[in-house]
Amino acid sequence: MPRRTAADRRDAARGARRLIVVLGDQLDADSPVLGETDRERDVVWMAEVREEAEHVPSHRQRTTLFLAAMRHFARELEGKGFRVRYVRLDDPASTQSLGSEVARAIRELGAESVEVVRPGDHRVAALLDAAARECGVPLNVHEDTSFTCSLEGFDAWAGDGRRELVMEFFYRTRRRALDVLVEDDGSPTGGAWNFDKQNRRAFKRAPDVPRPYLPRPDKLTREVMELVERTWPDAPGRMEHFHWPVTRTQALRALRDFVDNRLHGFGTYEDAMWEGEPVLYHSRLSSSLNLKLLRPQECVDAAVEAYLAGRAELNDVEGFVRQVIGWREFIRGVYYREGPEYARRNGLQQRAPLPRLYWTAETEMNCLRHCVGEVLDHAWGHHIPRLMVLGNFALIAGVDPAEINDWFLAMYVDAVDWVTAPNVIGMSQHADGGVVGTKPYAGSANYIDKMSNYCRGCRYDRKRRTGADACPFNVFYWDFMMRHRERFATNRRMALALKNVDRLSDAEREEIRARAAEIRAEL
Repeated sequence: MPRRTAADRRDAARGARRLIVVLGDQLDADSPVLGETDRERDVVWMAEVREEAEHVPSHRQRTTLFLAAMRHFARELEGKGFRVRYVRLDDPASTQSLGSEVARAIRELGAESVEVVRPGDHRVAALLDAAARECGVPLNVHEDTSFTCSLEGFDAWAGDGRRELVMEFFYRTRRRALDVLVEDDGSPTGGAWNFDKQNRRAFKRAPDVPRPYLPRPDKLTREVMELVERTWPDAPGRMEHFHWPVTRTQALRALRDFVDNRLHGFGTYEDAMWEGEPVLYHSRLSSSLNLKLLRPQECVDAAVEAYLAGRAELNDVEGFVRQVIGWREFIRGVYYREGPEYARRNGLQQRAPLPRLYWTAETEMNCLRHCVGEVLDHAWGHHIPRLMVLGNFALIAGVDPAEINDWFLAMYVDAVDWVTAPNVIGMSQHADGGVVGTKPYAGSANYIDKMSNYCRGCRYDRKRRTGADACPFNVFYWDFMMRHRERFATNRRMALALKNVDRLSDAEREEIRARAAEIRAEL
């Protein structure tokens, strides 16, 4: 039985009417569970437990961000007069299990109910439900008001006679509902709902982009960094470049920095990649949004204000708006609509293990070496390396989608299950039967060469698909298309690609299959 501390005994003596659970990705000062709190009779409960950092082998920066942000938030709540029961990772009384710690708090405080904002992870929701049931108290789940679209609103849109869930149509509905970049007659500002054709530029030479705001870790954050390094010395990733917002003040400064210095090039170059430039014109706001240090509406408002003031072009602002109130909220709706088993879907029946290079960056493939290396250094990368390099390679190599999904969940500071599963299982791995995407995002070296400088100087030939020097992306792409030829035969969006497959000679097919098997064995 865990040893109770003096603080635990004092808190238990006062008791609690309601136990207000605040999870690590719910650091929202305007949370509905905090707004109705009786600061004398209710207790805000937060906990750091090993279980949450070990159910996937979490990147040390990811673990640090969650714990540091939680500690700062708890301190702010205490400063506002809330009763806060905070279980630290090194608390000798901790059971190191989220469910067990909730149950312990219920019993020791005599709580009559548990209140929580809907968790962003089905697994966590089940743990909380089991703990409340075990203790015989109700678990009241409150809706997350930090999003611009409620789950009921998404379900109403999704169930409105739709055969397919197309993000573009959801996005247009949300633009109109929120009156964002929409004219009085309901038409889109600029005459188009998106400006994708303008947003596919690559860099011809090394870009000169303003460095992003990188908050320096304060004393409290440095203590967490040391704790994480001490507790998980073998955790993946590196800590040296930890510069993430851990407070709302820092998150707001990061938002201003992006709008002032990089929004003006975001849309135009949002798909571009360059060696040694992981950020480019991207915002780096996803972790702050997902921790609820920022709200999507204020991010959109700041971007639109920059457009109206002439500080950013419409295509750049619209591209950002689409990510925040379009794609982000679309995948959240998909996550809850599809349910707890979604993350284990394997529609293409792919079973290969995740290559070791995803943990080490040790590979002769220049693009993968750089993209994995950036994740190891920063626990982050923008959406094109995620989709078209790291996700694409796993897809065409035949990796089990559950393994690559767990890797993305483990290695990115902005990773929460509701975000990761639809992006990886659906968008990246096409393992959900076409719920998120109507076709697989499978690509050869041609796309990477077009959008980056990774292929220059790489030991592999970006134009060859057979032979020892052929780029593995080419080999695996054609092998993937051949393996799934019949599956994609009725997909109209795959027609051109399948025609190209059908032009391959029998000899070339055999050579591709043999080389793919060799590379797969080497991985």
